[in-house]
Amino acid sequence: MPHNLTLADLTERSGLDVLDHLERAVTVPVIDGLQAQGDLIVVPYALLDAVQTAPGARWRPVPVSGVELLRSASGGNPHSLVADPGGCRWTTDVRDPSGLALGVLDATGTAYLIHPEHGGTGIAPGTYVIRRQREGAAESRRRRLIAD
Repeated sequence: MPHNLTLADLTERSGLDVLDHLERAVTVPVIDGLQAQGDLIVVPYALLDAVQTAPGARWRPVPVSGVELLRSASGGNPHSLVADPGGCRWTTDVRDPSGLALGVLDATGTAYLIHPEHGGTGIAPGTYVIRRQREGAAESRRRRLIAD
């Protein structure tokens, strides 16, 4: 997908919708580093030495209609990953000692996260781990997952 999509363009291409309070004329930012959307965080793969794709990982293409990554804590709105055909691939076959990784994204084109309440955010070409976020200090043993 091109870098200069508006939220209206993105929802039209994917068939996924966002809530009416979001400005659809805004250009969706494309970021090549760390970014968050609600209870998800996108981390460049190189920053997480402990996360690895499993040997023989099954990769699947990410379609323009999207892959649902995670539903909000209440079971409501999904976070979806979308891309043009052939633009990126996704695997959930990962090893993560923290248990937070949902999967690894390998993007040769721009990919986007869409959420009905948060709108869209773009992911520049590269390899990323998409994970859940936790609240609390790193040294705390009683951290909670962020609920969106």
